[in-house]
Amino acid sequence: MSDGVRRALVGSPTHPAQVAERELRDRYEWVAPDEADMIVVLGGDGFMLQTLHAMLERRRIVPAFGMNLGTVGFLMNDWRLEGLDERLARAKPFRVSPLSMTATTIDGETHQIPAINEVSLLRETRQTAKLEVTVNDRAVLPELVCDGILVATPAGSTAYNLSANGPILPLGSALLALTPISPFRPRRWRGAILPEKARIAITVLEPEKRPVSAVADQREVRDVAHVEIAIDRMRGLTLMFDPEHALDDRITMEQFIA
Repeated sequence: MSDGVRRALVGSPTHPAQVAERELRDRYEWVAPDEADMIVVLGGDGFMLQTLHAMLERRRIVPAFGMNLGTVGFLMNDWRLEGLDERLARAKPFRVSPLSMTATTIDGETHQIPAINEVSLLRETRQTAKLEVTVNDRAVLPELVCDGILVATPAGSTAYNLSANGPILPLGSALLALTPISPFRPRRWRGAILPEKARIAITVLEPEKRPVSAVADQREVRDVAHVEIAIDRMRGLTLMFDPEHALDDRITMEQFIA
């Protein structure tokens, strides 16, 4: 490879991504993901999240440059076959710090899972959830009656968080969004913006009667009793973007879409 950077290529199983992957493999040189210094990802936001989670699990983290062949593609660049070498050389890096979710179930099992976009707690039945919310060991909401609650990173603030009427957080703001989902009591509480160093704990009240699941991006733990959420500063991820489609600019512009 002309610039000495070893690149891997992965594509989602969808037909458009598979066609694009074959075209790119014929045009450029590639190595296996475990040997790469950078990875090119073809698909949508969901497949990008899946690829990033796989890197976290393997503990081999390299920059990722995505090209959108999915639906939304907020974390992706435009798909183009031509000029990939030049695009990668000009790409702007953005560091994303994932959340770490530690969820303890009613049976006492503990699950620790990373989340790049958000951690959400959701009621499992028709019964509303009753939650106690603690920030830095201080009970800020002794009882929140709701459908659920989520904690979103800046990179994830335009996803589920925005759909739940949460705030859009600029990348690099070092903030987290704490957003309720259909709050019933206190009815006027619309959430909070917290510094990323905040330690958030959520205890499920009446967990047997009002069961709650915890979801870290796409991975779910059912029947949780207690969940702790904090930024994982030890495992930062790097996303690469074309300068004209930088993630911070896209997050800013999302605030002006009607």
